[in-house]
Amino acid sequence: MKLHELRDNEGATKRKKRIGRGPGSGTGKMGGRGIKGQKSRSGVAINGYEGGQMPLYQRLPKRGFNKPNRKSYAVVNLGLIQKFVDAGKLDAGNTITEDALVASGLVRRKLDGIRVLAKGEVTAKLTLDVTGASKSAVEAVEKAGGSVTVKTAAAAE
Repeated sequence: MKLHELRDNEGATKRKKRIGRGPGSGTGKMGGRGIKGQKSRSGVAINGYEGGQMPLYQRLPKRGFNKPNRKSYAVVNLGLIQKFVDAGKLDAGNTITEDALVASGLVRRKLDGIRVLAKGEVTAKLTLDVTGASKSAVEAVEKAGGSVTVKTAAAAE
């Protein structure tokens, strides 16, 4: 096969429909919009409009609730922390704080704090100082000989 022999599969590309290009095109004159009326004009936006009847999205009951003061945490997995320690971006000898995680580029921003989850393996002896950690993450770090300090809610504010 040569470069000039390359072709698209049959039916893979379709030519654009050229609207309003004379009677021979099949979509001339009205351009497939029919005669008169709101939809034949430009600037039409009537999605969800039901001709004055109460629209479906307003007839259905509201459900659910969004807590306005909900905390949102940045999430970090232990496997990623271990990867950054191995790469030398984090120092396992010192306490790994939330600021250190942000500085290393592992977390983009702290949000309301950083929460550590247990996905992945941890082999280094880590000392973590974070806002939250899952039970399994704490166990995994302590099993590797490290420790996790979880800040209380009052100290985090």
